[in-house]
Amino acid sequence: MKRRSFVKSTALAVAAGAVAPKIGMAKEDSPKGGREFYELRVYTLRDYDQQKLAEGYFSDAFIPALTRLGSGPVGVFTELKPATQTKLYVLIPYNSLDNFLAIQDKLANDQVYTQAADAYLFAPATDPAYERIESSLLKAFVHMPKMQVPEQKPRIFELRRYEHATEGAGKKKLEMFNDAGEIDIFKKLGFKPVFFGETLIGPLRPNLTYMITFDDMAAHDAHWKAFGSDPDWKKVSAIPDYADAKLVSRITSTILVPAAFSQI
Repeated sequence: MKRRSFVKSTALAVAAGAVAPKIGMAKEDSPKGGREFYELRVYTLRDYDQQKLAEGYFSDAFIPALTRLGSGPVGVFTELKPATQTKLYVLIPYNSLDNFLAIQDKLANDQVYTQAADAYLFAPATDPAYERIESSLLKAFVHMPKMQVPEQKPRIFELRRYEHATEGAGKKKLEMFNDAGEIDIFKKLGFKPVFFGETLIGPLRPNLTYMITFDDMAAHDAHWKAFGSDPDWKKVSAIPDYADAKLVSRITSTILVPAAFSQI
């Protein structure tokens, strides 16, 4: 057996042994019907007028159109404590890449949608609806193939992006989430993950992105403190191949609040 294969097998065996007795590799998380894809848009806005126009587009045109098409739920979020004008974060799920392409065509031919979206789609160049849109296409993790929408009540969301120095490091971090039980630890501790996605197309690749949710910042801090001291996490993170210094070059965390019309 080659050394690389032996190390991987040993690491996974130790990790699975650490997590499986308590929470197991959840069978209900096995992909049924394939994994979802997610479009994550980040709108840079100049002022409140742009924010109002962009939010109006999603509340009055885009989300109703996707609902008519049987798609969603769509999440629309603003920053909890923006440094300047808030950015708008939009999370759109798709059943497949074909579904992603089909919806774009259907929207273009939907007169109800195009009429409702007119002010946004055809805003004058001198007064645009936004400054720029940064888009990423993500594929759901094997161990959480579908989005899980939390209970509709006042809450905050944390969007976390882990950047990797190499594609190999990124695949190893995916292995840690999927095969070594890291997703199970999040669920066991009540983080209520919404999605986990590998970025296929987008800026700052290679990276993975996920979203978790909390009642408030006090709950956020308490959950992360519990995560750091969790014995299962300590066993998994102690495996040399899974050291953060090897796998994660930068972590970006953004605290978000859902818009009043957000479906997530």
